[in-house]
This record gives sequence, structure tokens and C-alpha cells, in this order.
Amino acid sequence: MTKQIFNSIRIMEKQIRRYDLDWLRVIVFGLLIFYHVGMFFVPWGFHIKNNIIYDWLRWPMLFLNQWRLPILFVISGMGTYYALSSRNLWQFNLERIKRLAIPLLFGMLFIVPPQVYFERMSNHQFSGSLIEYFTTIAYAGIYPEGNFSWHHLWFLPYLLIFSIVLSPVFIWIKKNPTKLVIWVKGKVQKKYGLYLFIIPLYLTEAFLEPFFPVTHALIDDWFNFINCLILFFFGFVLIASGKEFWNSIDRIKSKALTIGVITFSTQIWIWLQLEDSTFVHFSEALVKVISLWSWILVLFGYGAKFLNKKSKKLAYCNRAVYPFYILHQTIMIAIGYYVMNLDWGFLSKFSVLIFGTFLGSWMIYHLIILRIPVLHPFFGLKKPYA
Repeated sequence: MTKQIFNSIRIMEKQIRRYDLDWLRVIVFGLLIFYHVGMFFVPWGFHIKNNIIYDWLRWPMLFLNQWRLPILFVISGMGTYYALSSRNLWQFNLERIKRLAIPLLFGMLFIVPPQVYFERMSNHQFSGSLIEYFTTIAYAGIYPEGNFSWHHLWFLPYLLIFSIVLSPVFIWIKKNPTKLVIWVKGKVQKKYGLYLFIIPLYLTEAFLEPFFPVTHALIDDWFNFINCLILFFFGFVLIASGKEFWNSIDRIKSKALTIGVITFSTQIWIWLQLEDSTFVHFSEALVKVISLWSWILVLFGYGAKFLNKKSKKLAYCNRAVYPFYILHQTIMIAIGYYVMNLDWGFLSKFSVLIFGTFLGSWMIYHLIILRIPVLHPFFGLKKPYA
């Protein structure tokens, strides 16, 4: 009898699709393109830089930077919950390897090298054609001293490791509703219960971030790795709490918006007015995690209210987003290399980079990848959902 109930739940879960989560995934990956184009113009380190730097742009960039990747890991954890409703442990992990490891390897071999090529060209570290680069030093050494890298694709190995390591735990939780899920259900129903989830985020931000700056290199990226792992786990257990989570999100979304505006404004004041100290660090860390978590709650809350609708446009975009993610930075850097030293204003260059990156990604996806099925596994394409 228990097995029949469990199978019925799995069938129901398989039939439920959160279109708002699909839309949020598409929107956040779209914002990633805007963010990476912005990196071309701000003072922070990037592969190539514009001939004029615009310091004011760092403020909207800092706002996006705090929650754009955290929410993607939360959404990935939520997606894992639904994926495990129709797969056993081995099926799930095999599917993860196919969808993450194959595109990662393909990207490192063929998509990322042109980025390093244009970086080396702009720094006068290489001269010659792209073909000459591929046939000489493209795979010599590990970046940044060498040239072989996963660059913007770092999200994939992290997500792959999280999925494989936590999948046995997740399957056990789904089959045996634990005290953890019951505790989460109880806490999210409280007025500000969802804010309890900032505690692990605060601990990593306060005690790990100063010692392990973000590198995306996996082996020495302890703060970023653990922080993203926590967010991925949060996504799973929050969606496991069922309607209690979505009801709580609906109730708190407007309050979270107010809290998000206040805390991010406070962060700006801290950055501009206070000198770094131990007290300032621990205070700013708390304000930061409250801010980023608030904006995640805001996006889930208003996404659930306005975006949970099926559409053909969503089906197309949701399928295209993975190839766009893989392709976009290479296209952007290639365009950037040829406009970086032109005597154009910010708006002209920004527009060309945005339009060119979206158009180039779409043309490669729609006119080439979609029409050649053998390419689908290298860009993580699955069959479109109904």
C-alpha cells in the first residue's frame, strides 16, 4: 500500500510543472548576458576591457551579482526534486553526466578557447589566426598561466558535483520524509520563517569569504563551493515542503521587496562611508545575505504570481537557454575585441554587444544546433516538453 501511495505521488509530481521556475531560469540566464557585457566596461578584472571604464556601472552590477547565481543554484535544487520523481539514483546521475559533463567537455575544447585567444591577442601574448592558436597553444597549461579553462562554464562542474554527491541524500529524503522536511514545513509557515535560511549563508559569508576569495577553480574555491552547495540544498528542501513554501512565498513577497531595498541601500552606504574593520565585516556580511535572500524571495514570489503560465514562447526559450549560456560569452568577447578600441560612446558599444551576442547565439542555436541532432548532446538539449 505504501509503495502504491509513493508511486501515485511520483506520478502527480511528474505531471506538475512550475512554469514560473522555467521563466525565472530563462530571465536570470538572460540577465547573465547583460552582466557579462557589463564586465567589459567596469573596473573589475575581465578577459578583455573597453578603452574607457565607467565606474558608475558597478552599482547595478553589484546588485545583480549578489543574487543572480544564488537563485540559479536554488532553482537547480528545485529542479532536482522534480527530476528525482521519475528517475532512480543511477538514471538521475547518468542524466546529469550527459547534460552537464558532455557540454562542459565540449565547451572547454571548442567554445572557450576563442575567448582565451582574444584575451591573449588583446594583451599581445599571441599573434596569429584562431586556427593557428587552436593548433599550437590552445590546450597548453591551465589558465591563467596556461590557456585551458572552463571560464564561464564553471557553473556546470559545480552543479554536477553537487548533484552526484547529494543525490543519495535527496532520494532518501523523498522516500522517507524526515524530521528535516517536517521542520522546514513548520518554519516556512511562520511570518518570517523563510529568513531562517540566511543563517548558514551568513556563517559562510562571515567566516569563509575573507579567507577563500571566489576563483571558480573548484579546488581552492571553498567559500563559493560551500555557499553554492547550501543554496542547491535549500532549493531541494524548500520545494519538498510543498504548498507550505509557496503559500509562505506569496505572503512574504512584498515584505521581502521592502527588506531587499533597505538592505541593499544599506550595503551601498557601508561601502561608501565606512572603513573596513572586523565589526564592519561581520555587519556587512549580515546585511548582504539578508539582501540577496530577500531578492530571491521577491523573484520567487512575484514569479509565482505572474509567470506560472504555460506558453509556446516559454517552451522555446527554456530549451534555448542552455545553448545560449554555453555560446554567449565567446560571441560577446569576439565582438568586444573588435569594438573595444573604437571611439564610440558607452550606449553604442553596449547596444552592439547586447544585440550581437543575442543575435549570434540565436542564429547558431536556431539555424545550426536545432537542425543537426548530433549536436544536441554537446549543448545539453533534451526533447521539448509538451
